[in-house]
Amino acid sequence: MTLLSVVQSVAKVVAVDVPDQVASSTDREHVELFALANEMAERIASGHEWQILSRIHTLTGDGTTEDFDLPSDYARMLVKSQVWSSSLETPLSPISDLDKWLGLDVQSFDFVVNAWIIYGGQMHIKPALASAVTAKFFYQSNLIVAPASGSNKALFTADDDTFRLDERLLTLGMIWQYRAYKGVPYGEDMVNYESYLARLVARDKGSRMLRIGKVRMPSDVTVAYPQAIEI
Repeated sequence: MTLLSVVQSVAKVVAVDVPDQVASSTDREHVELFALANEMAERIASGHEWQILSRIHTLTGDGTTEDFDLPSDYARMLVKSQVWSSSLETPLSPISDLDKWLGLDVQSFDFVVNAWIIYGGQMHIKPALASAVTAKFFYQSNLIVAPASGSNKALFTADDDTFRLDERLLTLGMIWQYRAYKGVPYGEDMVNYESYLARLVARDKGSRMLRIGKVRMPSDVTVAYPQAIEI
């Protein structure tokens, strides 16, 4: 389904004149639906770590650079994202507090394992990655729209654009939200949207593997130091 077909489907349900075009329409209701399509698409994309939007970014060290620009399509890190280095057996150490990072920087703290933090549109790593050493991490892309031709983009801009996620979900979301904006009953429509969203989220990651036997180590636990430390 294209943007136009999604909006046409929504218009039929919410009793709005069905448009022949939407991106360039000046009709007030069609302008509202066009804006709502972008709003709801972004809301859906940001509400779950969709596998189709997950990408890997690679940083390459040169022995001096500590500040790396984030990808141009960066939306956010995955909740449990780790930054993995080609030179270590464990992931780099995340620092989530800006003041803690500043304190470590000012005090010239001697890191045992490279640490990282994100601020100012960059990923900062201390100490600098050695020359040719790479660090990789997963992130969510903000390119949620596919044009008829060309590169993916962050917003709908043309009638023949398509949503990279589920278009039925977009349709259901637009229906309940449009009715809510207009002050008419929307409870059942919202339930339909949320129920379908839950089903999509549940199957987005694929089937879980059956593991037999005891778990040696929880999946979210890492070893503090991969090697012995000499004192």
